Amino acid sequence: MWFIKRYAWVYLLAVLGAWAFSSLLSGGVRLAAQVAAMTESKPMTIVLDPGHGGADGGAVSCSGALESGLNLEISLRLNDLLHLAGYRTRMTRSTDVSIHSPEAQTVSERKISDLRNRVALVNETDHALLISIHQNFFEQPKYHGAQVFYAPERSSEELAEAMQAALSSCLDPDNHRAAKPDRTVYLLQNVHCPAALIECGFLSNPPEEQRLHTAQYQKQIACAVLSGLCDYLAERTDLS
Repeated sequence: MWFIKRYAWVYLLAVLGAWAFSSLLSGGVRLAAQVAAMTESKPMTIVLDPGHGGADGGAVSCSGALESGLNLEISLRLNDLLHLAGYRTRMTRSTDVSIHSPEAQTVSERKISDLRNRVALVNETDHALLISIHQNFFEQPKYHGAQVFYAPERSSEELAEAMQAALSSCLDPDNHRAAKPDRTVYLLQNVHCPAALIECGFLSNPPEEQRLHTAQYQKQIACAVLSGLCDYLAERTDLS
């Protein structure tokens, strides 16, 4: 384990090597330095929430793939990367399941129970910070790009803005989407910690949907999220 932690930055640079050379210089070196400086035990726990799961597959991509599977793949890669950087993590699910309570019988009851159990898991975790992973979809296939949503409170806004900036600069410099508050997502409205929901891309956009299925792009998303997290924590001495 000491070997993995000591050389975590080598792994990060190897992944970031797939980015453009300018991104590697401006983003990759900075990210490696940040991670190397933050590998001590953290007082927080990063809760990763792969959206949907089980019978609730979420959105269906233009090629017929379910959102829930992509959410899980990206979350597992992010979980590994956070461990390499020395963070404690907790996942709401690590397989393709719903986490509803046994007494929930109908589809509606299971969805409601699943959401409530996710909220309870986050709120019972001391010093939690929530990152929920999702995919976007729109009727018109022209839309693309990652976007971050957050609970309407200051620490969540700062977290979302840091992650939006990192996702845009690392994945798609032409993505001018801004982080936005969301008052409709049950999870964001009911957790008691900084929380961001990341729509990693549009499943309705064929080129982006194809990239989202590749291991390389999933790793790039994970690295961008970690970069945004590091930027956020660097400004918050009460959490880092």
